[in-house]
Amino acid sequence: MIHFYHVTKRFDAYSTALHDVTFHIEKGEFVFLTGPSGAGKSTLLKLILRQIRPTEGQIVVNGRNLNAMTRRHLPYFRREIGMVFQEFKLIERMTIFENLSFILTVIGLNSKEHKKKAYTALRAVGLQHKMNYYPLQLSGGEQQRVAIARALAQRPELLLCDEPTGHLDSDTGARVLDMIEALRGELGFALVIATHDADVAVRARRTVELADGRIVAEVAE
Repeated sequence: MIHFYHVTKRFDAYSTALHDVTFHIEKGEFVFLTGPSGAGKSTLLKLILRQIRPTEGQIVVNGRNLNAMTRRHLPYFRREIGMVFQEFKLIERMTIFENLSFILTVIGLNSKEHKKKAYTALRAVGLQHKMNYYPLQLSGGEQQRVAIARALAQRPELLLCDEPTGHLDSDTGARVLDMIEALRGELGFALVIATHDADVAVRARRTVELADGRIVAEVAE
């Protein structure tokens, strides 16, 4: 599913975010990326999404060599990946149903398709009864559940989460993680969660620890 081969990412002569990183994540696998702020976790996720390119090395995601991918193929590639951010990134002037429908329209679904998928995704996270609410009418945990629904609306093969509980209290964060794990069990997508919270990372069967842009430890049950 994800293969990094000796990947280095430099932003300038004085800033190297990743150093010679090699690792693999299999289809359907659940992995936590751990490490302190500045360790390189977010950079790694951006490389998987091909938001940025590596300075050195090769990256293959779902059979595609990202170094060789052209710009016109990026939208099709990214349809296979869901992304959940620490910030909810919801459009405040739109209802949560409209937030999901808008994204699905952008990727090319017709009206009937995007409305059905939007409702199905909200039902999966238990918020179909609030489909006409606006983001600011929801709690932080509910907004993150909407963000997860948006990421999963297209049934991606891979879900990436960048500090998804960072703006939530511990109890709400735990419930959100429970829901993500349950949806993974139901839908079978590979799951990669970046976090600096060691208490969160104990949930995974495998952890990849980063420090100063290098993999310093890997633990698997």
